[in-house]
Amino acid sequence: MIRNGITLLTALCLSTTALADTTLITNVNGYTLNNQRELLRFNALQFTDDRVDGIFGAGEELPDDADTVLDGGGRTLIPGLIDAHGHILNYGLSLLRVDLIGTGTEGEAAQRVAAFSEANPDVEWIQGRGWNQVLWDSNSFPSAASLDRLVSDRPVWLTRVDGHAGWANTAAMDLAGVTRDSEDPTGGQIIRDADGEPTGVFVDTAMSYISGQIEAPTIAERKAALSLAMGALAEHGLTSVHEAGGGSETVAAYKELLQEGPLPIRVNFMLSAADELYEDRLADGFFRSADDTYVIHSVKVVGDGALGSRGAALIEDYSDEPGNRGLLRYDDERLEYLMRVAMNAGFQVNTHAIGDDANMKVLDNYERLIAETGTHDRRHRVEHAQVLRYEDILRFAELGVIPSMQATHATSDKNMAQDRLGEVRIQGAYAWRKLIDAGARIANGSDFPVESPNPFWGLHASITRQDQQNEPPGGWFPEERMTVQEAFASFTLDAAYAGHQEEILGSLEPGKKADFVILDRDIFGIPVSEIWQTQALETWVNGFRIGGDQ
Repeated sequence: MIRNGITLLTALCLSTTALADTTLITNVNGYTLNNQRELLRFNALQFTDDRVDGIFGAGEELPDDADTVLDGGGRTLIPGLIDAHGHILNYGLSLLRVDLIGTGTEGEAAQRVAAFSEANPDVEWIQGRGWNQVLWDSNSFPSAASLDRLVSDRPVWLTRVDGHAGWANTAAMDLAGVTRDSEDPTGGQIIRDADGEPTGVFVDTAMSYISGQIEAPTIAERKAALSLAMGALAEHGLTSVHEAGGGSETVAAYKELLQEGPLPIRVNFMLSAADELYEDRLADGFFRSADDTYVIHSVKVVGDGALGSRGAALIEDYSDEPGNRGLLRYDDERLEYLMRVAMNAGFQVNTHAIGDDANMKVLDNYERLIAETGTHDRRHRVEHAQVLRYEDILRFAELGVIPSMQATHATSDKNMAQDRLGEVRIQGAYAWRKLIDAGARIANGSDFPVESPNPFWGLHASITRQDQQNEPPGGWFPEERMTVQEAFASFTLDAAYAGHQEEILGSLEPGKKADFVILDRDIFGIPVSEIWQTQALETWVNGFRIGGDQ
């Protein structure tokens, strides 16, 4: 009997793996990169406890001292995949709330809210995530009125797919005291109608008008959401995620989970610069669990908004909205301070920048502050790095700054990005090839729950520049494609490098962690158009299989 490519005997052996010191998996179609970025093939993998002993190619003699021998059934085995930018807590919470991803109209989104409201009569606030007006027939922001017609007895708050805008009903705005006289905060905007009345959509920092009325999740609720999310991420073949920003309460939730048992996947946690206790957390210093499943040595600073909600900060006006240049989250002095204090504390600084103005300002700060603080070896990062001037593309490698990018953003944004940016600026957007050719190392990810956390969707987008319907033919700005090997590196070695973990993660070499994934197909042997269909059959972290039959 074969189940998930492993013989029944193997499945029975899995229950004893915890007692074994050394495990040998034979009969696999293995791939890994070495530290010289060469692709190696192998047929067997041996590990002792949580560390790789070695890989063995065809014809090589296998060791005979393993306590447990497993038959891989000829399946493909690769190093565990790393998402360099995701939001684990938000992903877990999204799984417990209204899912608006894929809605085709404002009305359909409102209907989903109504159905959730009816099924959850005791929920005080109806919350959800995932709407994207760019994909609706109207191609315009929604309004409170469409929600009010279906749910008026309770407040509703729905964040846009990118997390940079929110949609409220009138009950929510009344609780928040929002009126036509409410002012736009620095770095935010209340969308208004022709008469100046709030429509129900709040962009970037203006979202706090509504979100500030909602009681924050308790530690217990955070733990439940984190556990749910990490289990789901492991099923996708992710063994490690860089959690892109979280506050003190989330740090506490993770540490409680650690006390209760090992985390199912690795979390490289970025402290949020927006946390009220930001400097206290910096003063705490680095954190590293004994099993390396939870580390803190970096911070997340948000520079601007997102392109879809026209909050990304641009040097010139949006091509499809003259007079609008987007939003900077902080003034220049505050942004520089948040970055400097982290560098002085020895932390890696990872700054969200999407628009070309935000990227320019962030790189200007890096150029000045890295020299001032002597922190070049901290490998500071720009999260997203979506719209870049050519001269700024060159600065990444020159400064040793890592572009942490998300491939599926390009294939999701291709229907609106050129409208927002025009014919010239689009040439520096989602510019993976230009960055690689300039010497930068791209750390790939997904920005889940903005996009699906499925890393095979990201690999496919990186290689093809197409969506899952193979559109557009030949790829969207195909000159920016990665090779298969480059894309694989961006989710393994380069993501590990971006997290200062390349000595233990990113490849299956002796001494590195026994983190690997068994797949249902050979991602190096199938047509690239099919890579997104790949499924992870088994995910192993620290030498243990996560989930499934034990």
